[in-house]
Amino acid sequence: MVEETLTEEKIKEDICRVMGTLYRRGLISALGGNVSARVPGSKEFWITPSGVFKGRLSVDDLVKVDLEGNVLKGSLKPSIETPMHRAVYRRRLDVNAVVHAHNPVATGLASAGIPIEPITVEAALILRRVPVIPFFSPGTDDLAEAVAEHIVGVKALILKNHGVLGVGSNLIEAEAVVEALEEAATVQWVAYHFGKPSTIPEEAGRDSQENESDKKL
Repeated sequence: MVEETLTEEKIKEDICRVMGTLYRRGLISALGGNVSARVPGSKEFWITPSGVFKGRLSVDDLVKVDLEGNVLKGSLKPSIETPMHRAVYRRRLDVNAVVHAHNPVATGLASAGIPIEPITVEAALILRRVPVIPFFSPGTDDLAEAVAEHIVGVKALILKNHGVLGVGSNLIEAEAVVEALEEAATVQWVAYHFGKPSTIPEEAGRDSQENESDKKL
């Protein structure tokens, strides 16, 4: 029991750290964006609150919710995007962290009908395919259902005219996905200014991933 409590406290601290990082990098606004995470295998998760300054959250601001949407702990209102987070956890048992940010460049490219391509090593390794889903009003069941449908087999989604979604087995991975997505989008945007972007071959990304796996053995 003590171990679980400590694990949850660490998760809550990491959620606040991630929100602060995203805010400083301009990937979320003062009141926009949300992050959630859970203990692996749990049917409950911690999520950021609604209507609170996101650049300086404390662990006491966070809200604990179950997969049915019931608030279990916390005095604040959970994020309006809680249905979207719930949908991801219900669909992806391997996901323990969800980051929803408002990446300006990635969102802008998608709004212009330009898909994110594997233009950087990180994009080729971490992102690969990034689906763009049509616009649905924030916080709606329609958005949650669309995310659940498209999140299978990918680590990132772009929500058209809205923002991005990154998932991972933990918060570090989900945060890395969102940051790699914006980096790739920025490089692609610059490349379009001066010519045509050149992408990394798919097999090169696979080879790099295999080499990284060999190092861990």
